[in-house]
Amino acid sequence: MPFHRSAAPLLALPRPAKRLVVMLLDICLALFSVWAAFYLRVDQVGWPQGQQKYVYALAPLIAVPIFIRFGLYRAIFRYTGLAAMASTAKAIALYAALFFAALLYFKWQGVPRTVGLIQPLLFLLLVGTSRAMARFWLAGVGGKKPHAEGRMLIYGAGEAGVQTALALGVARQFVLLGFIDDDVSKAGQSINGVDIMTPAEVPGAIERMGVTDILLAMPVVGRARRNEIIDSLRGLPVHVRTLPGMGDLAAGRVTMQDFQELDVEDLLGRAPVPPNPALLARHLAGKTVLVTGAGGSIGGELCRQIILEKPRHLVLVDHNEFGLYAIHGELLGLCADAALPVQLTPLLGSVRNYERMKEICQRYRPATVYHAAAYKHVPMVESNPTEGVLNNVLGTLNIARVAIETAVENFVLISTDKAVRPTNVMGATKRMAELVLQALADSPRVRFCALDGQPGPEVPNQTRFSMVRFGNVLGSSGSVVPLFRKQLRAGGPVTVTHEEVTRYFMTIPEAAQLVLQAGAMAEGGDVFVLDMGQPVKIMDLARRMVQLSGLSLRDADHPDGDIEIEIVGLRPGEKLYEELLIGDDPVSTAHERIMKAREDFVAWGELEQSLVALRRAANGNDAAAIRNIFMQLVSGYAPEPENRVA
Repeated sequence: MPFHRSAAPLLALPRPAKRLVVMLLDICLALFSVWAAFYLRVDQVGWPQGQQKYVYALAPLIAVPIFIRFGLYRAIFRYTGLAAMASTAKAIALYAALFFAALLYFKWQGVPRTVGLIQPLLFLLLVGTSRAMARFWLAGVGGKKPHAEGRMLIYGAGEAGVQTALALGVARQFVLLGFIDDDVSKAGQSINGVDIMTPAEVPGAIERMGVTDILLAMPVVGRARRNEIIDSLRGLPVHVRTLPGMGDLAAGRVTMQDFQELDVEDLLGRAPVPPNPALLARHLAGKTVLVTGAGGSIGGELCRQIILEKPRHLVLVDHNEFGLYAIHGELLGLCADAALPVQLTPLLGSVRNYERMKEICQRYRPATVYHAAAYKHVPMVESNPTEGVLNNVLGTLNIARVAIETAVENFVLISTDKAVRPTNVMGATKRMAELVLQALADSPRVRFCALDGQPGPEVPNQTRFSMVRFGNVLGSSGSVVPLFRKQLRAGGPVTVTHEEVTRYFMTIPEAAQLVLQAGAMAEGGDVFVLDMGQPVKIMDLARRMVQLSGLSLRDADHPDGDIEIEIVGLRPGEKLYEELLIGDDPVSTAHERIMKAREDFVAWGELEQSLVALRRAANGNDAAAIRNIFMQLVSGYAPEPENRVA
């Protein structure tokens, strides 16, 4: 449009020049408002007379410094919103008080005191109008797309919904058709000319208006109500999204691409387990903490949660260089932003290297170790059983041995529900890792065998060992949620291994908080499990994600649907159902959603001989021997014939 393109030369100016232009505009408006005030009060239209010239000088001399102080010249007019208008009003209110006080003090001849009341009101009107006109004039400049990409309803007519509507009006990438709100008293009203409707009116409005997207703008609504709303929208042919960060909304930097897919909590359909702050901080505040596997999904989130509890020193260990580099950089930023006095040390190393782990622990003397380093992808470990044993079992033995030898106070293993009656090598290795820690926890003094099987010196064991066992983590590498989203973006099909496969789920932050809290309650040899509610059927999760993406399922009854769900068969070692307990009657703990399992284990003297044999089998790449050892030691280990390692 020519009107909007006429602003391009102004936008091409450097930032200081733009600020000078705005400042000159405000000076002109201040002078004009003084002239208008005199005209309205004394019907004077000519040049200032006598001491009136002091009023003309006073107005810009007061206004410009105040505007600078309130940051009005740092604002970007294209993104001016309610917050900027409020700042303008506050600045002029201060200006009005000072201006009126000056007129009362100096008592210039020919200057009525009422000019001190009229001029600020005119000035506010002129400045506010100038900002609004500039926003309208400049909003179309900068490469915005001329055509809308969607037709949207915003669920929530509160402050967040209104700010979203204002900010997205700048982006002009969709047509806002209406608001939805649970408050029936708002029904039939409008916000900036956009009607508010009740939830009952939504299906008809979607069909009548051609709605393509619904944006959830309810940052403070409870999880239960949020789940009810999402469930009510599942059957509608719209894409359900959620808000981006409120900082981006306030600045006006919002496009359709910035809208987020629904949180994994929304897909989970239950409220995350609330943390207990006292438990979180118990073994962290002011301590040196070491996290293995710090560059992974769980290890990284553990580090994010740990630094919030202000440890003295956090040592990050991982064998993946890029993963370690990425989490270290992120944590540095978090510490700087929140002014957290935490020393961070990233160290490359593998838990399979006993000497390297011992060197690290001797140098930094951690009080608590969180052991998250593991190979966890079931099909990958099934195809590489010896690597799974060397990393998951013997790597855990290495770091646990080092913890005892360097007098680490607390050692927490991140385990999995796949360790319960496993049908795959990965689950068996994790249960073996649990057995190692249970046996060590039961031994006040420990004698470790060398690689050749000869016993070493006996050492006292003062380390408190515990394990935290939980289900699948939504959003982690290998999780079904990122996989399903990738398949949806590609147009399908969405692949599910079996119609009846079910899993327990939790979010990454929830899992990390559980680990920290459970570790704080450990007495020694504890196996903690989470009350995770009911398991989720993967087929239901797939359907839910398809429907909430605004797409329809394609099946025999609906051949014209958008996305097909394809059954691809169970992967090697995969179970239909996962369990959290081997035994029965779990014990309650100080946290209402954390339980302690009653699990049998093998005494260290007997277990260590099996570990020596397991090390020999792994070093010799003897998968059959590994399988036999698992079948002897791991309760319920029953690989299906086609999944057995060979």
